[in-house]
Amino acid sequence: MGTVILAEEFGHRAARHLGEPVRAAGLDILQVNMGYLCNMSCKHCHVQAGPGRAEVMSPDTVDAVLAVLRDNPMPVLDITGGAPEMNPSFGRLAAGARAMGRHVTVRSNLTILTERGYEDMPEFFAEQGLEVVASLPNYIKAGVDRVRSAGTFDRSVEALRRLNALGYGREGSGLVLNLVYNPPGAFLPPAQAGLQDDYRRSLGEQFGIEFNSLYTFTNMPIGRFRDFLVRSGNLDKYMERLACAFNPATLKGLMCRCLISVRWDGGLYDCDFNQVLGLALEAGQPGGHIGEFDYEGLCNRRIAVAEHCYACTAGAGST
Repeated sequence: MGTVILAEEFGHRAARHLGEPVRAAGLDILQVNMGYLCNMSCKHCHVQAGPGRAEVMSPDTVDAVLAVLRDNPMPVLDITGGAPEMNPSFGRLAAGARAMGRHVTVRSNLTILTERGYEDMPEFFAEQGLEVVASLPNYIKAGVDRVRSAGTFDRSVEALRRLNALGYGREGSGLVLNLVYNPPGAFLPPAQAGLQDDYRRSLGEQFGIEFNSLYTFTNMPIGRFRDFLVRSGNLDKYMERLACAFNPATLKGLMCRCLISVRWDGGLYDCDFNQVLGLALEAGQPGGHIGEFDYEGLCNRRIAVAEHCYACTAGAGST
């Protein structure tokens, strides 16, 4: 099954089940990618983040994001990267959004919280009441270190213990800590509920770690993971696996239908994945930059789709 066929087919398949092309169903989440700078270079990273990346959101663009939040009724700010904590304006963005009463989620790789100069980040998270969505690709040390480099699991455990000590993941604290699992290879994740139980049992028994929920995400066939698929000769097989696992029940809950993604340079995209691919908003859709933000128009825009969208609709979905 060729990738050109897949790109064409996803839109048709989705429209057949929805009765129309994939469209936004409102705009609840402003997702902001603060740049591709990161302290790690994970094998499955869809943005190909790493220590050598120079793409970092400027203070002026952060000001524009805060202005959009101030002027529009989006209740959630979702901050991602790279390691968003490495952007010098991260704290100003998060605190500014919280001062407006917005719910703020930060997507953290955990190890950044153990790096020199970032040791006070957990306390900042707690003071601001940020929801932490932390990447932990496995509950087994060898599984994490294989994907993210030796020593990563131990550092992640250290960061999780610090977050727990501040109340994160503890019942009644109001401080939410969710973990994220990604498969280590070219296959779909297992059932979320069962894997969550495994994570809870293993991390709890070994390290006393608590968390609220586990999210399972299918690896996107873009970035470093796509490079791996190409090198290993598994790209077509993986794409066929995703297409065969297409689940129409996931379509109404797709994250792109209630979200707009802001790239580090202020460009607007339907999701973080389209952003990386440079897949712009559909022709005729309102403003493609944070400085031209059109809330009403974006709330009902047509979503740009392609072959990688199968990853969000495979099995139970990745939304």
